[in-house]
Amino acid sequence: MTEGNPDFERSWLEKFSNAIDALAGDAERCAVMEGSGALASYSPSKEIEAWSHAAMERLVGRVGEAKAREILTRCSCRYDEADLRVIRREFAAGGDIDAAMRMLRERFAAFLRENLKLDEARIADVLTRGWGPAGVRQGSTILATKIPKSEYLAAYLEEEDPAKRRAYYCHCPRVRAAAGRGERIPGVYCYCGAGFYKGIWESILQKPVRVEVLESILQGGDLCRVAIRLPAGMAPRDS
Repeated sequence: MTEGNPDFERSWLEKFSNAIDALAGDAERCAVMEGSGALASYSPSKEIEAWSHAAMERLVGRVGEAKAREILTRCSCRYDEADLRVIRREFAAGGDIDAAMRMLRERFAAFLRENLKLDEARIADVLTRGWGPAGVRQGSTILATKIPKSEYLAAYLEEEDPAKRRAYYCHCPRVRAAAGRGERIPGVYCYCGAGFYKGIWESILQKPVRVEVLESILQGGDLCRVAIRLPAGMAPRDS
């Protein structure tokens, strides 16, 4: 849930509305947001999913795929800013992207250990899979794979049913049930999740980055994977 607002649905819709207004204007905002006024976190999941599917189609139809992606990245949840300030200072001092990734990975391991109470073997398993905010670097691109939804991680790792695994994996409370049923929502929607990584690296680097959704549960994938393209002139030292 968003801090200070117990209704995640209304909070997300507000971010979405504001992003459309800022990047496309009021007329487009009104057209895309049509019918959203009746939605809240207590609304039936199928109503939220149906509205979201139609809204994504309206958005792309009115502003185009590229701008729709940019709008959705502004709607994501955010990484803890206090942690990012520490990593940003370290990066500013040395300019080492790999060091920044190590710091993200260390904080992620601590989260798994302290918050989720995972044992060291399971933490090693998660890190070996490449899950978490740090990602893995391939030249001037960072490939990040989302961890399954935190509170469902242990259940995900033990579950064998593909539909249940998809539901455990999906982070979005708005459409998680759809993922479990194998229903698809236009792929542009998952740029909301990609915005999480965009926010991390733009905060650390203090420069804009591009993100690309490579695979997502809502598009029939087994995982949600995002490519973060580092800005020109910031290629890692060994590239």
